[in-house]
Amino acid sequence: MSAQPLQDSTPTTGLPEMPEPRVREFPAHSIGGGLALLLGLLGVLVAAALVAGGTMVTATGAQAALIVVGVLTGIAALLAMGGLNMVAPGEARVVQLFGRYRGTIREDGLRWVNPFTSREKISTRVRNHETAVLKVNDAYGNPIELAAVVVWKVRDTAQATFEVDDFLEFVSTQTEAAVRHIAIEYPYDAHEEDGLSLRGNAEEITEKLAVELHARVEAAGVQIIESRFTHLAYAPEIASAMLQRQQAGAVVAARRQIVDGAVGMVEAALARMSERDIVELDEERKAAMVSNLMVVLCGDRAAQPVLNTGTLYQ
Repeated sequence: MSAQPLQDSTPTTGLPEMPEPRVREFPAHSIGGGLALLLGLLGVLVAAALVAGGTMVTATGAQAALIVVGVLTGIAALLAMGGLNMVAPGEARVVQLFGRYRGTIREDGLRWVNPFTSREKISTRVRNHETAVLKVNDAYGNPIELAAVVVWKVRDTAQATFEVDDFLEFVSTQTEAAVRHIAIEYPYDAHEEDGLSLRGNAEEITEKLAVELHARVEAAGVQIIESRFTHLAYAPEIASAMLQRQQAGAVVAARRQIVDGAVGMVEAALARMSERDIVELDEERKAAMVSNLMVVLCGDRAAQPVLNTGTLYQ
């Protein structure tokens, strides 16, 4: 069940209200790392050449100046090369300068940014999270067991980094909370025909689960791609009793269908006999015929008729 148009889905009652994010993702200022690497290596070579040239100069002042300039050039080149970053596909780098957010690098390959910044790696790949089997009470108070799997990914790296302490733990906790909340709102099996139930309306319930999950994790910059129940059953202590109730309901439904069909067949038989004027039946004979046909059509075993050699009134 895809959860892309979450904003247009029917809202679920009791959705949590998360605070507005204080920071949102924007691209960091970066340049291609190839040119920066080339300039850095060139700076190291120039520094080495200056130091080597300084050792060959006889004048003390010139020798010291060349060595100092060479050392400083080498330090600057190495420091500048510290701004190089390898960004793999499906990854991003959150850039901070002295504690301030300076953007996110999403371009894959070798990139260069200010070497005085810190760069935190964060994965933007699609992930799965499967909850443990949770034991909760449904809307009727019956203990049930259920588990769900959620497919998600980081949409806003700034929110995932700065809005929550640990976005992985946050998604895990909020997923479990959403599954528990959905479970207590709906019964496992609805007694009313038009009521929603966890077992009978899986698509509608999982859509509501996706809407609630989106509302819970949106503050962390997380996008819910899909959510679905992977386990749904009555708790072991009431499973046998509920199975008997389901079997009884199935038997009643089957009997009702058999009776409806038998009534239709009896009506058709009486109408056909009346149309073709096969035999003249009074009300008592019709009642006896209906009774016999209902016994034959609705019985579990083959009927064993009793032959009457006289008349109905003897």
